[in-house]
Amino acid sequence: MKTVFVVGAGPAGLFAAQKIAQAGHQVVILNRDIKPGGLAEYGIYPTKDKMKVGLRKQFAKVLALPNVHYFGHVCVAEQGCLCIDELREFNPSAIVFAVGAQGTKKLGLEGSSARGVYSAKDFVYFYNQLPPFASQDFSTGKRIAVIGMGNVAVDLAHWLLVDAPQKPNEVIVVARRGPFEAKFDQKEFAFVDKYLDREAFLRELQRIQPQLSAVGQDINKVPDDTFPILAKPAGERPGPGRLLFRFLSSPSSIHTDSDGRINRLRVSENVLVQRDGNMACKATEQTADLDVDTMIFAIGDAADPSVGLPCGPEGYLINPDTADPQRAAYEVFDKEQSCAMEGVYVVGWARKASEGLVGIARHDAEVGAVHVLKYLESAPEKDSAAPVEIRQSIESKGVRVVDKADLEHLAKAEEEQARTKGIAWFKFSDDEAMLASIDEQKERSGGAVAATSN
Repeated sequence: MKTVFVVGAGPAGLFAAQKIAQAGHQVVILNRDIKPGGLAEYGIYPTKDKMKVGLRKQFAKVLALPNVHYFGHVCVAEQGCLCIDELREFNPSAIVFAVGAQGTKKLGLEGSSARGVYSAKDFVYFYNQLPPFASQDFSTGKRIAVIGMGNVAVDLAHWLLVDAPQKPNEVIVVARRGPFEAKFDQKEFAFVDKYLDREAFLRELQRIQPQLSAVGQDINKVPDDTFPILAKPAGERPGPGRLLFRFLSSPSSIHTDSDGRINRLRVSENVLVQRDGNMACKATEQTADLDVDTMIFAIGDAADPSVGLPCGPEGYLINPDTADPQRAAYEVFDKEQSCAMEGVYVVGWARKASEGLVGIARHDAEVGAVHVLKYLESAPEKDSAAPVEIRQSIESKGVRVVDKADLEHLAKAEEEQARTKGIAWFKFSDDEAMLASIDEQKERSGGAVAATSN
């Protein structure tokens, strides 16, 4: 039996841990958040309870394995409670990074630091109650621009128009390409299609009709191809807000009011061009101004360089070895040493940011785990630190480590809160409240669990 560290407890980390543990090795999971689940817990839309419950049951089976140890509330990063060099001092046989894509693609615009301008990932974390985002300022106004036209953008519109405590008058989806290049799934758009302002949408199609015709696109086919709601009888909008689209537009600058909050978004108008068989866009010199007081950009995620892994423009560096490209695709590459980092791997979104959903992350993690297991077959035996020693070392830094028994206490506390409040589900929105609830449950159940429990 060898010891493998898995950094991150989202779907990729947990399913990689499961495969490695089932092969007979000891796995220590180190997770930044108190609760496991990653985007499956804090990225899936809040009301999709059935999906979340199903995933939690699968994750619980992973954590129930006796040779899987869980240390939550432990941030592995250059400025975290553990850096990569400190992980190596525990002498694991391998380290698997499943930290997701915690960086954000930047718009690079003048005014991007204005109040009221948010990345989609951070905003989703906010309404999904992930500490510390849940307690930060993500205030919204009455006219909100959502940049992007994929499922994340639709989720944002869903939250803003349907479930947000303070609803806007307008949500404007700003898309750099046209209606035929919409990337959202129809089942997701169905949550907000009744909010679509049809008259405004048809006017928008007329505005861009010349650009679409120039590449052989017919606006009369939009209902058949990407917006089937237009072929159905119009009904009353279910709420005060309306959903608008602004096609062939790319943000070019952000302007603010006297309080430093966004009050105008300038966009460059685009034309469509065929490029390598795909429809791309090209900016023109024409611009337009949109009066908005909030802007959320959903243009994709990126690797977070602060983790400490070698990082390049496309993400964490992976081994370019062409002799075995499938294996090399999971190995972290040390550019300074011009070789793969011994026993260090990346899986899931840490390997390829924003690639697929839970099923894809699971598959990628399990394929990566196969390569880890192959490596372990010939890896030298190491005198790895025991889980209890690892925990004691972390706690000596003043960090409160959350283990598997603590997670059970936390789940009970949240269930009690939900019953008391008469709601379907409840989440504590800050770490201190979670830790306090764990301690309260421990005391009520007859005292603290021994420190060796993990």
